[in-house]
Amino acid sequence: MALVTPMHADDSIDWDALAHLIDWHIDQGTSAIVAVGTTGESATLDVDEHCDVIRFSVERAGGRIPIIAGTGANSTREAIDLTREAKSVGADACLLVTPYYNKPTQEGLYRHHMAIADAVAIPQMLYNVPGRTACDMQPETVARLCTHPNIVAIKEATGDLNRGRRILELCGDNIVLYSGDDATAMDLILLGAKGNISVTANVAPRAMADMCAAALAGNRARAAAINEPLQDLHKDLFLEANPIPVKWALHRMGLIGPGIRLPLTPLSDKFHQPVESALQKAGLL
Repeated sequence: MALVTPMHADDSIDWDALAHLIDWHIDQGTSAIVAVGTTGESATLDVDEHCDVIRFSVERAGGRIPIIAGTGANSTREAIDLTREAKSVGADACLLVTPYYNKPTQEGLYRHHMAIADAVAIPQMLYNVPGRTACDMQPETVARLCTHPNIVAIKEATGDLNRGRRILELCGDNIVLYSGDDATAMDLILLGAKGNISVTANVAPRAMADMCAAALAGNRARAAAINEPLQDLHKDLFLEANPIPVKWALHRMGLIGPGIRLPLTPLSDKFHQPVESALQKAGLL
């Protein structure tokens, strides 16, 4: 799952809350944590804070579950530096988003990820989320990359099941496919993905872990029964840009403080009721 970075009202990092969240997720059956991904506000943290959150998460987890460090950047050199730092502090793997804003070609994406994989010997997960990056890694590019021994997985967040199916067809056992879209995660797992890097799991870790386990076992009926009460969360946690709604939801649940960093702002008043209703439907309030 993709963990938030808790913050105080003055937007400083709340290390005590982060420690509590990590312990809670381990107790709730979360199988791995992504530190400083999109949901962790990687774009609002400075480089030192980014590395500190990775280090803290690794130390707090203490080997109980894997910590996957978000180390992507739109500069290849910066991504290499962050990935090296993540390896040095003991991260189990790194999640590398496609370079955002500068819109590289497919050849540019290939060379970017190959350069990182060549530079740092740590398991690396590609991350395709074109709705945020304005950059869409095509399955054919994934197939070129997955022959590198350090590139082991992809988080595919388009929500397009045909996209996931195509990656599986082209890559076979050379890559592990994970969903990055809660609304379609169950179906993608039933198609052959191996899990879900989830936003919803921030507030419903046990239910999301159980849903994924059922889907991985091929039990569609059980997975659907667990997933049904979560469907409003899958939708309403994106009423504004992630992680705005999920941080509000966690604050409403009493798990973190209200802090969030500019240019992100607290959840608009008009969205409080639908997010609260989604939490109630899921049995979380």
